[in-house]
Amino acid sequence: MFRRVDAKLYVIPASHPSRTTMMMLEAKGIAFKRVDLMPVVSKGMLRAAGFPGITVPALKIEGRKVQGSREIARELDRLRPDPPLLPSDPAERAAVEEAEVWGDAVLQPIARRILWNALRRDRRPLVSYSEGARLGVPIGLAVKTGQPLVMLSARLNGADDEAVRADLAALPGILQRIDDWIAEGVLGGEQLNAADYQIATSVRLLMTLQDLREPIAARPAGELAMRVAPEYAGDAPPILPPAWLEPLRATAPA
Repeated sequence: MFRRVDAKLYVIPASHPSRTTMMMLEAKGIAFKRVDLMPVVSKGMLRAAGFPGITVPALKIEGRKVQGSREIARELDRLRPDPPLLPSDPAERAAVEEAEVWGDAVLQPIARRILWNALRRDRRPLVSYSEGARLGVPIGLAVKTGQPLVMLSARLNGADDEAVRADLAALPGILQRIDDWIAEGVLGGEQLNAADYQIATSVRLLMTLQDLREPIAARPAGELAMRVAPEYAGDAPPILPPAWLEPLRATAPA
């Protein structure tokens, strides 16, 4: 029988690294209190809560403060080794860590930029991305008054048109890399690992955009995302310029 672990997790609704951490906690069987924060405003609130950094996910657990999904994965393995998030075999662990780092440093910002660019164009889908969240204010009011936060979030994340068009052009190669890791057994094994959670949530966030959902869903990367996170807050109708989507649609499996 596991002893009870005291855990409080600070998140932003629909945030992919936040969802990564929630699923890792659930996989470990660790109950936690969820604290929802609004984008941008979250930075000051995390400082006020005593965290050294200003990003989510931020976890208070057993008297320790840990930020970032990769750092949290290692803390969870330390506190509760089974089931492991990282393999014990050195070669397998190195492969998983390579994929995990890539998912954090490369894929995660791409998904974030694409989403904020879309919401900058049409913020009405924000309601769906806030599903299940408790922000301290009515969701409808938060959305109606949220345009400055959307614009600032888009700017802070570099979600300008040039960057996002380049992200979408690169997306077929990004998805192919994930498909290759699945074929090699690094991702998508019988027991999910830290890289599965890290990567699948970013892919799943991209799939909340109807512009991207169908071509991604047809690939192994999309199948993994649906296996890991079948339910995900957010649903955005077609928003992005059709010309930007041509590279992805041209490479979608038949």
